[in-house]
Amino acid sequence: MSVLLYRLGRFAYGKPWLVIAGWLAVMAGVVGLLAASPVKLSNEVRIDGTPSQHVIDDLTVSLPEASGGQGMLVFKAPDDARIGDTTVRSALLAAVDAVYRHDHVIDPRKALAEEVAKGDGSPLLRAQAAVAGAAGRSSSGEAPLPLLANGQPVPGVVVSADGSAALMQFQFEEQTYELPSGTIESTVKAAEQQAARGGLEVLPSASMMEIPDIVGIGEIVGVVVAAIVLLVTLGSVVAAGLPLVIALVGVTVGVGGAFALSAVFEIHSLAAVLALMLGLAVGIDYALFIVNRERRLILEDGLDAHEATSRAVGTAGTAVFFAGSTVIIALAGLLVVGITLLSTMAVIAAATIAVTVLLVLTLLPALLGLVKEGICPDRARRRVQRQSATADRVGPRTARWGARLVRHKYPALAAAVLIPAVLAIPAADMRMGLPSGASYNTGTMQRQSYDLVSDAFGPGYNGPLMIAVNSTTKGRPLTPTSLAAVASDLTKIKGATSVSLAGMNSTGTTAILTLVPDSGPNDDATKDLVTAVRDASTQISEGRSATVGITGFTALAIDVSDRLADVLPLYVAVVLGLSLIVLLLVFRSVMVPVTATVGFVLTIAATFGLTTAVFQWGWLQGLMGLDATAPVVSLLPIIITGVLYGLAMDYQMFLVTSMREAHIHGDAPSVATVVGFSRASGVVVAAATIMVSVFAGFVFNAQPMIKQAGFALAAGILIDAFVIRLTLVPATMALAREKAWWLPAWLDRLLPNLDVEGDTLAQRIPLPRPAAAESRTTGQKTGISA
Repeated sequence: MSVLLYRLGRFAYGKPWLVIAGWLAVMAGVVGLLAASPVKLSNEVRIDGTPSQHVIDDLTVSLPEASGGQGMLVFKAPDDARIGDTTVRSALLAAVDAVYRHDHVIDPRKALAEEVAKGDGSPLLRAQAAVAGAAGRSSSGEAPLPLLANGQPVPGVVVSADGSAALMQFQFEEQTYELPSGTIESTVKAAEQQAARGGLEVLPSASMMEIPDIVGIGEIVGVVVAAIVLLVTLGSVVAAGLPLVIALVGVTVGVGGAFALSAVFEIHSLAAVLALMLGLAVGIDYALFIVNRERRLILEDGLDAHEATSRAVGTAGTAVFFAGSTVIIALAGLLVVGITLLSTMAVIAAATIAVTVLLVLTLLPALLGLVKEGICPDRARRRVQRQSATADRVGPRTARWGARLVRHKYPALAAAVLIPAVLAIPAADMRMGLPSGASYNTGTMQRQSYDLVSDAFGPGYNGPLMIAVNSTTKGRPLTPTSLAAVASDLTKIKGATSVSLAGMNSTGTTAILTLVPDSGPNDDATKDLVTAVRDASTQISEGRSATVGITGFTALAIDVSDRLADVLPLYVAVVLGLSLIVLLLVFRSVMVPVTATVGFVLTIAATFGLTTAVFQWGWLQGLMGLDATAPVVSLLPIIITGVLYGLAMDYQMFLVTSMREAHIHGDAPSVATVVGFSRASGVVVAAATIMVSVFAGFVFNAQPMIKQAGFALAAGILIDAFVIRLTLVPATMALAREKAWWLPAWLDRLLPNLDVEGDTLAQRIPLPRPAAAESRTTGQKTGISA
C-alpha cells in the first residue's frame, strides 16, 4: 500500500495540472447538475414500520387531503384588547381569509359550504354533532371557543377562553419540504399584513419553519478558527491554505453531488449538515496530516519537496486511507439498521469522506507540486535550525510531555478513566424525543408561539394527537353513533383534554379525531396517554365496526425512540466488529484495538452525559447562548455513535502508527511510545482543535436537531482526543510495554502486511540520504531508556 501511494503522490506532484484539471471537471459536472436540478431537502422524520407511520401511510390513501404538511399560526391580541373586539376580530378574519386563499393552502371553507348545503343529509355535519355531544367540554378549565363569521364557526380557528389569543390550524396541499421555496414565508406574511390592522401579532409554530440555512455565521466562525489553528501549527499561509482548499473542494463535490440527486432521493436536512460537518473537519485534518509529514521530511530529513511529498503520501497517506476507511465503515454500519432516513445520511456522509480521502491522496500532492519548496519558507527553516541547536538541552516539548505520561502512567491512566466516567453520570437520566417549539431559544418565533399556546390554550394544543378511525366493513361508512362512542371512550382516558372531529373522507369510511392532551408534546404524561390509547384501542373498537390508530408528534417520537433503541445494539456490534478487524490489520496487535475500543466506550458515555446535562438539564447553557431545555433528539445516539467512533479511530491511527513506526525501527517500547507521541501529538492536538471548532459552529444553528448534533460531536472529539487518545492510550502503552505489540504467531502468519508505517517503502525505495536523526536519539533526549 505504501509503495502504491508513494507512486501516486509522485505522479500527482509531477503532473499537477493534469490532476487539477480532472478535479475541476468533476466540480464543473456537479455544478452543472445543481443548475439543472434544484435542491430539495426534507425535515420529515419518517421511520417505516412503526405504528405511527402505518397510520400516516393509510391516511395518505384513504384521506389524501389530510396528508399535507401541518401549519399553525397563533394570533396574539394587543395587551389592551381582546379577540372579540370589533377591529381586532375584523383583522383576524381578514388574516384567516388571506391564509386560506394563499397558494398551496387547503381551504376547508369550500368543503364545509358543500356539506352545509346538504343539510341534515351531510354525514360530516352529523358526525361532528355526535362527536361534540359525546366528548363534552374540556376537562381542564374553560374550553376554547370557535371563531364565528356570519354566525357560523370558521373551520380550523379557535379563540382562547380569555380572548387573548386565537389559534389557526390548517394544511398545505403537500408536505412542507415539497412546497415551492418561500411558500411558508409568504403565507405568514399574508397573515401578518391583514393582522396588523388590528394590532395582532402573528407567531408561526415550529412546524412552519422552512429548511434552515446549512451554513450560518457560527459555521463560518468555526472555519475561521480552523484556519487560525492551521496557521499557528504550520507557520505558513500557503501551508495553512492547502487543507482548507481540500476541505472546501471535498464538500463541494460530496455535498453538492448529494444535492444534485435530491430531486431523485429524499434527503433530510440533517444528512446534508452531517456530511458538511464531516467533510470540512476530516478534509482539513487529513490534509494537515500529509502536509505536516511532508514539511517534517523536508526540514528534519533534508529531502527535496518532490521526494518529501511522495513519501508523505506513501506513509501518512496510508494512515489517512485506513483512517478514512474506518470512518466509512462506521457510517456504513448504519445501513444494517434498515431505516431509510439513517441509510441516506450514512451514504451521503460516507461518500463525502471517500471523496475527501481521494482528494488528499491526489489533489493535495498536485497542489504541493505547484507550491514546490515554498511549502517551507526560509523562516520555518531557520526556526528548525534554532530548535536543533538547543534540542540537546531542552528536548521537544511534546516529547517531554510524553515522557511525563510514561513516568506517571498510573495517575494518568486513573484520570483518563475517571474523568469520562464522571461526565457520563447524567446519561443515566437521558430522555429521548423529537424537537418541538420548546426546543428553540426564547427569542425565536417558534418558542414564543409554543409558550403563547401553552399559556392561552394549554400545553397539549402544541402537539395534538391524531386518532384515525376506519370502518372494518369495506365500503360501509362509519355511523355517527360509533364515532360518538369512540370519542366518549377517548375522553375517559387519563390525560385527555378534549376530542373533536377533524375530518372525514367522502365515502365516510375514514374519520380523523383530534385528541388534545393536557400536557406538552415531550412530557411523560403525554407518552403515558399515547400508551393508554394504544392499550385500549382494541377495547374501544369492539362492537363499533371500526379500528382505532394513533399518530401525531408524541406518538411518532415514541415509535422513533423505541425503534432506534431496538437497533442500536446490533449497529454497535457490527461497527465494533468490523472496525476491530481493520485495527487488527493495521496495528498487528491484540491490545491496541481493544484499548481503542474501550476508550471509545468511555468517550461515547461521557458525550451523552454532557449532552444530557446541557440540553435536558440546562447546565451551562448561558455560556453558549442557549436557554431551551429539551429531550435528547431520538436520532442522535445512533448517529453520534457511528460518527464519533470513526473520528476517534482517526486519532488512534495517527498516534499509534507513529509509535509502531518507532518500535519497528528498533526503539524499545517505552522509547517508542515517547517518540511516537512526540511526532504525532502536535498534529492530533491541531486536528482535534480544528474538528471541535468546526462542529461547535453548528451549535448556533437555528434547528435544535443540528444544534445538539454539533455540540455532541464537539464534546465527543474534545474528550476523545485529549483524555482518551493523548492520555489513556500512551499510559496504557507504557504500562503494557512489549505486550502492547503482542500478536499470536498463527494470526501473524495469516494477516496481510498493510505496511501502514512505510517500512516496505523504506526498503524498496531507500531515502536519498540518511535520516538526520534517529528516533532512539530522541528517546535519549527525553530521559527514557529501554
